[in-house]
Formats: sequence, C-alpha cells, structure tokens
Amino acid sequence: MKYRNADRPVSRDFKPYHISISPGVMPRYVLLPGSPERVVRIAEQWDEKEPLAEKREFLTYAGKFKGVPIASTSLGIGGASASIAIEELASIGVDTFVRVGSTGSIQERMHIGDLVINTASVRYDGTTINYMPPEYPAAAHYEVVQALVEAAETLGYRYHMGISCSTSSFYAGQSRTGFKGYAQPWITERIEVMRRAGVLNFEEEAAVLFVLSSLYGFRSGAISFVIADRVRNQFEYRGEDDAIRVANESIRILADWDGKKADAKKEHFFPALLRR
Repeated sequence: MKYRNADRPVSRDFKPYHISISPGVMPRYVLLPGSPERVVRIAEQWDEKEPLAEKREFLTYAGKFKGVPIASTSLGIGGASASIAIEELASIGVDTFVRVGSTGSIQERMHIGDLVINTASVRYDGTTINYMPPEYPAAAHYEVVQALVEAAETLGYRYHMGISCSTSSFYAGQSRTGFKGYAQPWITERIEVMRRAGVLNFEEEAAVLFVLSSLYGFRSGAISFVIADRVRNQFEYRGEDDAIRVANESIRILADWDGKKADAKKEHFFPALLRR
C-alpha cells in the first residue's frame, strides 16, 4: 500500500500507518491498555462493541458504555509504542485518554490487587525526552483523575492516589537484576530513591501519556492494578477486572461532566456544576 508522505504516513483514505483507523470513526473517549487481550476484556463490559482495526500490537474496539460512545486501543509495552498510538489517535479526533494497566507497588501500605490512580509520573520513560526536557512535568489532567476517584469510590474498590515512576525497562529500569544477577548501583538504588520520595509504583507508559496530552491540550489519566508487590517480593495477576470497571465508569462520569460544562458554557469542570 502506498502512503501519502513519510513525515506522518497515512493511507489514501487518511488512516494513520500503525492504528489504521479513518478520521471521524473514533469517539473522543479512549481507554488504553497495553495488551490486545485487555481491549477485548474492556469491551466485554460495554452495551455495544465492534472491532475496528488490528495491526501489530494495536487492536481497537469501539462501542457504547451506558449510552456513552467509547473505544479502546492497545498500546503494546513501553513509551515508544505508547507514543505512536497516542500521536495517531490524536490525529483522528481523540482528546480524552485513560490508561488501564498493570503495575508494581513499592510502598508498604500497598498490596496485590489494589488499584492505583496516578496524578503524575517521574520521567524515566526514555521517550518523552524527545518531546520536552526533563524539567517539563508529566501530570495527569485533574478532571480525569477526579473521574477515576469518583468511579473507584462509587464501586467500592481499594485504591491509592499519587505519583508513579515510568521506566523504559521492566528489569533494570525498575531495580530488578538482569540475567545471572547482573546489577549496578544505579539499577538497585532506584527503587529505594523512589520509595523515599513517596512514589507509589513502577510502570512504563503513564509519563508518555501525560506529557503528550499536556503538550497537545488533551486530557489523560491512568489507573493500574498491582500485580507485583516489590516490598514483600510477591507477584500475582489480580485486580484487572476491578481496574477495567473503574476505567469504564470514569468515562461515563466524564461524559456526564462534559455535558454539564456544555450546558453551563464553561471550559473547566468544578463541583458546583453538579448542583446546577
């Protein structure tokens, strides 16, 4: 297939090269898991669903959740892959992103299966440095954070809220030893440095999502479920369904708030809008 240019390649019908979806097809609200399999599990909770595209690690479904148009696209693993999906989704009209992923906790009070809502992220992701110097913050949008909190509270799930550390490596980047125990001081010390700073968790994509969304004027947030307890050295895959329910419900909440903003002709959400 021939594409229109090499700078931002799109097909003759303007589908971006990687996600392969035409402009005007996607709703504004998109959930972003890492794995294609989680896209399917997310869509299972919707009222309506249909697959839109699948190419490499990028699988997309669209549908409706409680009457709200919604979609989900898998990012793959890591910041580089995430940046591709975000860039291309933005180019076809998406403006609200919620990351739904697994994570490793590094604080004593956190346990396997807990949920984590990140307000910001430390930028060890290796991708955002190509967009802005390290002094630029990686911060979630307050409306998405508040919608995730509202959803978690409404559903009654245990959650934590705070800063994550986005890394470019699952092993050395998150203070795990390499093959045959390979280690260096900067590898093994990072987890303690982050713990002392009050950072909650390690993951690999939130910083990219937050930085790109801020640069382009979009909204984004992230919810994760703890599968690795780095304090007690435990690993168990648990909490995915809870995180998915919270993420889906947060989109319904955001859509409701967006409607109230539109009715009041306000650009930003604030609690008094709920009383009007």
